[in-house]
Amino acid sequence: MASITLSNVVSGSAHGACEGERRKSVSRSLTCQGIQKNAFLGLRTINNVDSLRSSRLSKSNLPRALKKETRSSGSKNPGAIVCSGGKNIVFVSTEVGPWSKTGGLGDVVGGLPPALAKLGHRVMTVSPRYDQYKDAWDTSVLLELQVAGKSHTVRFFHCRKKGVDRVFIDHPLFLEKVWGQTGGKLYGPVAGEDYQDNQTRFMLLSLAALEAPRILNLKSSGSDVGPYGEDVVFVCNDWHTAILPCYLKTLYKPHGIYKNAKVAFCIHNIAYQGRFPPSDFSSLGLPDSLKSSFDFMDGYLKPVKGRKINWLRAGIIESDLVLTVSRYYAEELVSGVAKGVELHREIAAANIVGIENGMDVEVWNPATDKFISAKYDAKTVLEAKPLNKEDVQASLGLPVDPSAILLAFIGRLEEQKGSDILVEAIPKFLAKNIQMVVLGTGKKAMEKQAKAIEEAYPDNVRAVAKFDPVLAHKLFAGADLMIIPSRFEPCGIVQLQAMNFGTPSLVTSTGGLVNTVVDGVTGFHMGAFNIDCDAVDPADVEAIVTAVEQAAEVYGTAQFEGIIQNCMAQDLSWEKPAEKWEQVLVKLINSEEETKAATASEELVTTAVTAVTASA
Repeated sequence: MASITLSNVVSGSAHGACEGERRKSVSRSLTCQGIQKNAFLGLRTINNVDSLRSSRLSKSNLPRALKKETRSSGSKNPGAIVCSGGKNIVFVSTEVGPWSKTGGLGDVVGGLPPALAKLGHRVMTVSPRYDQYKDAWDTSVLLELQVAGKSHTVRFFHCRKKGVDRVFIDHPLFLEKVWGQTGGKLYGPVAGEDYQDNQTRFMLLSLAALEAPRILNLKSSGSDVGPYGEDVVFVCNDWHTAILPCYLKTLYKPHGIYKNAKVAFCIHNIAYQGRFPPSDFSSLGLPDSLKSSFDFMDGYLKPVKGRKINWLRAGIIESDLVLTVSRYYAEELVSGVAKGVELHREIAAANIVGIENGMDVEVWNPATDKFISAKYDAKTVLEAKPLNKEDVQASLGLPVDPSAILLAFIGRLEEQKGSDILVEAIPKFLAKNIQMVVLGTGKKAMEKQAKAIEEAYPDNVRAVAKFDPVLAHKLFAGADLMIIPSRFEPCGIVQLQAMNFGTPSLVTSTGGLVNTVVDGVTGFHMGAFNIDCDAVDPADVEAIVTAVEQAAEVYGTAQFEGIIQNCMAQDLSWEKPAEKWEQVLVKLINSEEETKAATASEELVTTAVTAVTASA
């Protein structure tokens, strides 16, 4: 088995802080007791328990996960530092908005943690440092990792925003590959192509994330200071971090480390699973007992024909809780091979929980948006939207025509988002005095398709194949309708952002679009589309045309104005989703505590019976 060694942690800074105790209640009051003034910022000093554990590990052939070397902190006998309050929650993800984002994953890890922090929990996110983020400082903590026979040193950067500890893992495989590039370069050199060393990259991320709660002595606000400790819930996201629960079970728990820790695993998109040749398992540093969790067979030729290893499958099987980003998507995932992408049985066995996403209502707020021509709220939306529409038309060189219906698409140009279906439908509905704007980047062939439609219909269509957040804001405010023709959509964020701007959406009846858009109330449904990404189904093209024409009939009426007002009245923040996440995470943690209490009670009864028997 390949060795993975976590050792030689060093830090060069020392400031006052305190170490966190295991959380004993869901109490929202955060108090800290026994603060040690000489604690080490960046790396806590080793206490007696750690020393014993390090000694045990150093005598074994297992990873030296806790063997730390520190410079003197000036504390002769630091002892234990105790804190109490909410739960310790650690999100691990390859994306975290606004620092790194290619889609909904970055939005979730950017927006959900602050909402959980407001509920009284101590929350950390761990993600790669793809760029030289100006607001993240170097903790001076270095961690040496031996992965697949090679030594890697990672460094931890940190900033605290909106009550959340944002931790970034610095390593050349992250920074040098992506620095200065667009968000689309996080996973591969071009859209649709992966970096060959992605497994190594994400192994490093998961291993570093497992050490972060133990070794980073973070100075948070109030009494939440010091390391998070071992009583944490890791929230892993998509296949990139699916190996974390495997490492937790094999490298830590057998030695009494993280013995109470739990892993919640969230599926943001089942289409991306991390399938690799079976020979790659030997490089993961895992025992053969976990081979069956990774084992997977399909009929595809890539990356190899037949049997493969599947990271996502292992994450689903080895985690304590599996979630996804909407209720209807959860139903789709267990419905069969097609929508479950050959993992429907594993997902059904995990009793998956679906929770719809929220959105950042501060960034996407028409009342304060600095990018739009006329700011507005629910009272002024009907007067302001025509002004913003005129601004969009003028800035893009479209005819400034108040009577024209401005339809917009914002998203990745790829099969999942249905941009190829939309391109075939556009010529069929332009006669209805409709203007179409396509904004997004993606596969080069689809970018060319969109530009070709613009060239064919210069008075009606604009295709902007680049990352342009300013134009996105303008479109949400100025478009009459947003269109989301996704073949499948786990949750979706565009329809939420559009609603917050009072812009109804035409959506396919799939995933989170079903849960968030009410047909005829906050938007229009086009029905479910064929999920086969290899060809455009003519029926789906006609469904788009029919839906656009029907929406055009409603446009300008009192009914349409009512739909706009319904959109503006929605609470689309992260507040309610965070409360649902809190419920399932606390239930997961409390189930462990209840089990321990029951075990302790049984031991007391057994002891009492033994004592009575002995006295008799």
